[in-house]
Amino acid sequence: TNPTIMGKGDPNKPRGKMSSYAYFVQTCREEHKKKHPDTSVNFSEFSKKCSERWKTMSGKEKSKFEDLAKTDKVRYEREMKTYIPPKGEKGGKKKKDPNAPKRPPSAFFLFCSEHRPKIKGENPGISIGDIAKKLGDMWSKQSSKDKVPFEQKAAKLKEKYEKDVAAYRAKGKGDAGKKGPGRPAATKKKAEPELDDDDEEEDEEEEEDEEDDDDDDDE
Repeated sequence: TNPTIMGKGDPNKPRGKMSSYAYFVQTCREEHKKKHPDTSVNFSEFSKKCSERWKTMSGKEKSKFEDLAKTDKVRYEREMKTYIPPKGEKGGKKKKDPNAPKRPPSAFFLFCSEHRPKIKGENPGISIGDIAKKLGDMWSKQSSKDKVPFEQKAAKLKEKYEKDVAAYRAKGKGDAGKKGPGRPAATKKKAEPELDDDDEEEDEEEEEDEEDDDDDDDE
């Protein structure tokens, strides 16, 4: 495969980082070409064979592909630091407006923030992935009645969020009007994706704040 073929988009954008498995498939394809230069590859069959072979490989055999993937990740991150997307294109992550309302947590997320400390306390050194798995299992075992308090709290936070969003967008329109007759419609376009493109990675760090905010509302 030619990694520079990106389909639509900016041809100057650094090619995406390759996984260890992608490097393995690439190597298999090259081996196949050397052995059978005149034979065309049946892609679905070839992929299946690669997948089966990958599953049976030892960690030692996989390590060289993992090293290649690590090197490529460093290359990708280095190139993305200097990459400037063309105007009008969504380049990387959109810069979030710190004043934009924060997306409200779901009922499950509120349940997690309540039970996570207990799981951490009972299982010192437990990984984040295992905590998430345990919380998922616990949530699936909850009855509809048990879930109601979390669902009510989430609905209340969502309602507050929607009001904040409406106020935030109205303020954005007002600011655009003050800037003169330029392009007031463009501001609305910019404001909306910022809200939709909320950073889920921050949710975990912000959950305590959201809970505190909610407690204030209840009072």
